[in-house]
Amino acid sequence: MRTSRLLDSSFLVAGVTAIGLVTGLASCTGDIGGDGPLGPVPPGAEEATFSGARRLTRTEYDLTLRDLLDDTSNSGFALLPEDVNDPFDNDYHTQKVSPALIESAETLAAGAAERAVTSPTVVDKIVPCVASGPDDADCLGEFVRTFGRRALRRPLSEAEVQEYVDQFLPFAVEGDDFLLGVKLVLAAMLQDVEFLYRIEIGTPLGLPGVARLTDFEVATRLSYFLIGSTPPDWLLDDAEASKLADPGLVRIAAEKLLAEDRARDRVDRFHALWLGYHQLPHSAELVAELRAESRALVEKVVVDDRSDYLSLFRSEQTYLSDYLAGHYGYDAPGESTWVTYPDERRGILSHGTVLSSFGKFADTSPTQRGIFIRTRLLCQTIPPPPTDVDTDNPPGEEAGECKADRYAIHSQGGCAGCHNLMDPIGFGLENYDNQGRYRETDDGKPECVIEGQGTIEGVGDFSGPSELADLVIGSGELEACVVSQIYRFAVGRREGAEDDPILEGLTDGFTSSGRKFDELMLEIVSSESFGFRKEEP
Repeated sequence: MRTSRLLDSSFLVAGVTAIGLVTGLASCTGDIGGDGPLGPVPPGAEEATFSGARRLTRTEYDLTLRDLLDDTSNSGFALLPEDVNDPFDNDYHTQKVSPALIESAETLAAGAAERAVTSPTVVDKIVPCVASGPDDADCLGEFVRTFGRRALRRPLSEAEVQEYVDQFLPFAVEGDDFLLGVKLVLAAMLQDVEFLYRIEIGTPLGLPGVARLTDFEVATRLSYFLIGSTPPDWLLDDAEASKLADPGLVRIAAEKLLAEDRARDRVDRFHALWLGYHQLPHSAELVAELRAESRALVEKVVVDDRSDYLSLFRSEQTYLSDYLAGHYGYDAPGESTWVTYPDERRGILSHGTVLSSFGKFADTSPTQRGIFIRTRLLCQTIPPPPTDVDTDNPPGEEAGECKADRYAIHSQGGCAGCHNLMDPIGFGLENYDNQGRYRETDDGKPECVIEGQGTIEGVGDFSGPSELADLVIGSGELEACVVSQIYRFAVGRREGAEDDPILEGLTDGFTSSGRKFDELMLEIVSSESFGFRKEEP
């Protein structure tokens, strides 16, 4: 096996980033010269942001297998180590190499290769020639060349192609089966560090630690941001034709990607991760119905109508089936359709998806809901609780039977400073249970009437998700927070002080565009800085 390129135990010692960069820099070519110590500084280079080696998330891995091999097994989600969601699953600082990852990568690659070669349809898709026999080196080489470009997201050199052929053709000959060679190549490529990781090298420029990305690296960065999967062939063709070095051309490619259904899936996933409903603790049927409601609103605002993004939080209509209408206690519409709310609900904060999230102790949690509003919608930082505080059990019953009485203990002593920022927000949503249904009393305690009054300290009072949305919008902090959240999703890390100028420019553009979310995504990828990377200290 080609152990020099596979993810193996050596990466545990040296680290994926360091080894990937050293390997890539050895093969870098390009003309360097001009004004500075390494050459002229092109537009955007000074605004280059930090970037590290980014491993495919479980979802990205499965989508990549789907697009490469028509593989819908979702095996990566089942076997790869669980991603850290904070709130997004692609922060490369949390992606640690481990023995479990190495073993999973090998198992997954072998399984995907086996499934591929046993499907005539897949074989016809990925093998661009008809082998004359098990020893057909030319056909195996053509397969390595074409599939390798898709899987590794760049063209392979002829030396690399020959290496694969020399390594695996003898097995095909010995087994008298050309597809055995194909299977072994697949298994090797799907363990290759360049498949599992997005390692950006680029060409060094006139600024220390800054490099211009290659067109193929731009294509990869663009594709995984907008569709969550490997670049399609047409985008690789653009990269090979040097059509992605100019921000204007990148924008054209991005618009083409955003027109695909896969972009709708990616926009839906961003919102599900950001607003906490990517996984819900309900029955499969209820989860599907709740997710369909929220996806419909996101698609309507972002894709179909391209309306003011704030309407996501203010919409007076929602998409209901008879099942979901019954869940909320509404009259059945007779079919899945858009209906006007018959009560005080408005926007996505009223959806059962969002209201189901951030619960605790098998019930709603005013504290967790308050943290959600502060951190996800206002981008504020809440310090962690002291290490000697028990967060694994609900507030004790000794303070009273009703939840409001029990949580009052949080407003006393050293806990009050933080909890007064969180709990009063959560209590403004207490009329909605952890499945998004309206209630007037605590669960199982009809004597405990819920007041449903909440406060965002320093902003104002509210009752229910509709008034909460108005307060959050009125705070003036939502737009900048939305920009920060999608930026984190795009770059695979939390922002730092060095990102402030970029975020300020994106926020100004977002508001001046009428808060068009798709325009915000296009502005991110067509900025001058998108085509550069900076090494982290």
